[in-house]
Amino acid sequence: MIRLGELSRRASEILQQREGPLTRELLRAPGRFGLGQVPARLTPDATARLVCGYCSTGCRLTAHLKNGEAVNLSPDPDYPVNLGMACPKGWEALAPLDAEDRATTPLLRNANGKFVPVSWDVVLHEFVSRFRAVAERDGPEAMAFLSTGQIPTEEMVFLGALAKFGMGMLHGDGNTRQCMATAMVAYKEAFGFDAPPYTYADFEASDVIVLVGSNLCIAHPILWERICRNPNKPEIVVIDPRKTETVMAATQHYAIRPKSDLLFFYTLANELIRRGAVDQAYVAAHTEGFEAFQRFVAPYTPEELAAEIGLAPHAIRHLAQTIAEGERVSFWWTMGVNQGHEAVRTAQAIINLALMTGNIGRPGTGANSITGQCNAMGSRLFSNTTCLLGGHDFENPEHRAKVARVLGIDESRIPGRASLAYDQILDEVRAGRIRALWVIATNGAHSWIHQNEARETLQKLDVLVVQDLYATTETAQLADIVLPAAGWGEKDGSFINSERRFGLVKKVRRAPGQALADFHIFRLVAEAWGCGDLFARWRTPEDVFETMQELSRGQPCDISGIRGYPMLEEQGGVQWPLREGELLTSGERRLFEDGRFHRKNARARFCFEAPRAVPEPTDDDYPFVLLTGRGSSSQWHTQTRTSKSPVLRKLYRDPCAVEIHPKDAARLGIQPEQMVRVRSRRGALDARALLRESVREGELFVAMHDATTNRLTYPAFDPYSRQPSYKHCAVQIEPLKGRG
Repeated sequence: MIRLGELSRRASEILQQREGPLTRELLRAPGRFGLGQVPARLTPDATARLVCGYCSTGCRLTAHLKNGEAVNLSPDPDYPVNLGMACPKGWEALAPLDAEDRATTPLLRNANGKFVPVSWDVVLHEFVSRFRAVAERDGPEAMAFLSTGQIPTEEMVFLGALAKFGMGMLHGDGNTRQCMATAMVAYKEAFGFDAPPYTYADFEASDVIVLVGSNLCIAHPILWERICRNPNKPEIVVIDPRKTETVMAATQHYAIRPKSDLLFFYTLANELIRRGAVDQAYVAAHTEGFEAFQRFVAPYTPEELAAEIGLAPHAIRHLAQTIAEGERVSFWWTMGVNQGHEAVRTAQAIINLALMTGNIGRPGTGANSITGQCNAMGSRLFSNTTCLLGGHDFENPEHRAKVARVLGIDESRIPGRASLAYDQILDEVRAGRIRALWVIATNGAHSWIHQNEARETLQKLDVLVVQDLYATTETAQLADIVLPAAGWGEKDGSFINSERRFGLVKKVRRAPGQALADFHIFRLVAEAWGCGDLFARWRTPEDVFETMQELSRGQPCDISGIRGYPMLEEQGGVQWPLREGELLTSGERRLFEDGRFHRKNARARFCFEAPRAVPEPTDDDYPFVLLTGRGSSSQWHTQTRTSKSPVLRKLYRDPCAVEIHPKDAARLGIQPEQMVRVRSRRGALDARALLRESVREGELFVAMHDATTNRLTYPAFDPYSRQPSYKHCAVQIEPLKGRG
């Protein structure tokens, strides 16, 4: 492992030895690149309000400044999202910025395989020359990028435009493929656009709340607090194989068999139809395809499918009755649905339930996907990966012409087809057809499914560039070049949360050493590549925001009516859409109140398909189903940032632990707290056994945060969203003798 503290101390010396034009500019005018200063609008001792950089809830925090820099944080009591609340991650959000292993200078791997610090001039020359060599030898399709849902939207726009319109890349995707691709595709097919319809106030207005594959208490604790504020004493229904923390506080729990979701929801739909619970007037006026759907689900009965679903027929009927009797029923899902082998159809089965019962467009209703990362919504609409900037379509000539006109570029620079998805990009790397990869603010060598294969794949590249806060991540350790990036709280921009709300991120800390905001790194790369003139008007993130407004004009996500960053500050964020000339009459706005959707006929569509078997069933050799998910409200994804906080580390159990049912443990001779080995066909991990009835017999649970978890996971992908199926694979477990 490299010692970045030692490298940082040498940085000044190296800058003097290797000084070039970019390095001289950094030393002479650091403010141009965001170095060494806090924005002038912040007085030395004051407060600044900024949206948290962890999950998609989008809480706003107050940064308390001393001598111009944030020294601590508190939740903003006036923000309509969190209402003065914060989870442990929010309180400790500054800690990762102080980590000793921050990347503080560009790093280049030398001939001996060691990282050495270099100047920005040197590293940019190496970056550009190596990528150009690949493009000239193998064509531009041999270059690709993998981005993130954890940088401001303006930086996503800059990266997507630079990579595709400036450098000529065709392929680029984001780690939001791992969390939100399913919801995006499901909404687009059903509603005509990727349009989550709800506002968080719906948590407080429902009389029935159905949580599917969502451990809301742990994954989104502030949203759980919103449920706790509901004055209606709602029925809280949880559909999840595990008895999670959320289940403990719910009124009804349906522990279906892992990945039997589609069977369950089709059976539930049929039971609702049988009970006469369909809102016939709504269905007739605002939807299409219901009659075909009704015929399709007719064979799905509780008696026929109870065993496959894992529930008694009367339990399914009881849930149908609960939904039928509810006046305001809201359906909410997260990764338990999105990360599956038939995830899109499962999400659409939930959407179908909302449509057929008329539970959409009214307070306390909706088919509502809760996003994962802080800016996954920004990635979905503005990263130039899954869609053309502003929710446009790469294959639509009118859309390409509009984007070219707004950006002032030649239309020929815009690809006429969409990128490959994340898994397909890695397939192309394995096949030798993609040779250069730029990875920004993500750690796929830890987080990608079938981790061992992913790491082997990254090592096949001619050049791997990693741009991150730390050079100690598993992915950065495989890189040829590391670009030191500023983190949340060290730069400006905006995030879009789950309820479509734009909120501001602000610079309240100085980035260490020569680390730069991703925005400024993209500007340097553009200049070094020779396409800087294309982006000359983007001097600040707010310049990009103005471009986003024009890109979105006329789209369902139209934000042309937002009057810049000051309006976002004053209004407590703004949900899209807000069109030019439209008055902002409420801080809480939902979609489809008029029953008109974004398809040509303005009707929502019922989407359905026969269920498919799980890709890797259990057998005699691997008799357990492995479930994965969030293990603590104090940790975030790969722990790249949260592990830097001593407080958050104390709140999370370490080392890796596996939940196993006491009867399974007794049968295998596994004692409480004993070390065990969990093995799949792809790898193994050692963990401490937790004997709990939170999992059923034949099932195990391991948290997603540990670096070894994805040694086990099976690389299955939903065919429509290409999202990985992290939630189901076949494993075995055995005690490790003499270890505890």
